[in-house]
Amino acid sequence: MKSFHLHLVSDATGETLHSVARACLSQFEGVAPVEHVWPMTRTQGQVDRVLAAIAAHPGIVLYTLVNATYRQSLHDACRKLQVPCVSVLEPVFMGLSAYLGLQARDQPGRQHLMDAEYFDRIDAMHFAIAHDDGQMLETVGLADVVLVGVSRTSKTPTCQYLANRGIKAANVPLVPTSPPPPELLDLKGPVVVGLTKDPARLVQVRRNRVRMLNQDEETDYTDLDVVKEEVAAARRLYARQGWAVIDVTRRSIEETAAAIMQLVQQHREKA
Repeated sequence: MKSFHLHLVSDATGETLHSVARACLSQFEGVAPVEHVWPMTRTQGQVDRVLAAIAAHPGIVLYTLVNATYRQSLHDACRKLQVPCVSVLEPVFMGLSAYLGLQARDQPGRQHLMDAEYFDRIDAMHFAIAHDDGQMLETVGLADVVLVGVSRTSKTPTCQYLANRGIKAANVPLVPTSPPPPELLDLKGPVVVGLTKDPARLVQVRRNRVRMLNQDEETDYTDLDVVKEEVAAARRLYARQGWAVIDVTRRSIEETAAAIMQLVQQHREKA
């Protein structure tokens, strides 16, 4: 395993930078970065402390700094230390500036301003919590999207991810011993998405769940034949209702959410 120092320097929370770094590192096997995260770097004194740490632990530097003076300080120091220094945002700024004929504001943290989009995300988060696991079915029609699926098909975390993107998401579980609620079957406004999963994988996830709860693992909940019929019954329901279906077996939460957001966008465009 190859270890190296990775410095992530941001004038905001560093979330964008961290996501980009993770996405890039996932393409390299056998590496173990030692991360040094420097968020909210907005003064020369803070830049100097970062430079001292880079000198003590030389390694590649990724940054999102909009202040030209601080960017130059970082580049000059890294050049002397002979370590790579990469701007994550600058190519995007340059492309947008050339295309739009406008100059970037160079104001840190603008993506975190409490604008209408911010409050939309907060409302969506409250909505997802209130409408989790089949709760408040009387207002589920106000959702942008409703996720349906048997137990352990990642309905709740997917709703939370969508809420963070400003999408009002509810989820309704399918229980083998109970018919689907009429409020779900009669939905007209929201996009309804049926989630499915490979039964064998579903059994593994459920066994891990009951083991964590110190419950009996040998029940219908984890019986492969029963789970196969449960999944098949769910798919028959999706087909009868004409709902979109997403197989989450090999998808991450982010990938599932991305597919759902496409469906929501298409629905909005038709409307």
